[in-house]
Amino acid sequence: MFFIYLLLINLTGFFCFFSDKRRACRHRRRIPERTLFLTAVLGGGVGCLLGMYLFRHKTRHLSFVLGLPLLTALWAVLAWILLPLLQKL
Repeated sequence: MFFIYLLLINLTGFFCFFSDKRRACRHRRRIPERTLFLTAVLGGGVGCLLGMYLFRHKTRHLSFVLGLPLLTALWAVLAWILLPLLQKL
């Protein structure tokens, strides 16, 4: 169940960066940066990172260049610690 959640939240993060980049190019209403970060905080850091670099979106923003890898690393550590506990349930 946990892996399905991570897959879905990472796909959401990836799609958010794709959608925001597309909206930026078309001068349309954007996805708030807060929402992009929230997706990463909820576990979608890998998808956000892939979207950020694949679409070259937000790569000049230091908060994203440093923040997303840190959030992703934090999630990796938490998953490494919590996964054995979740498997016991």
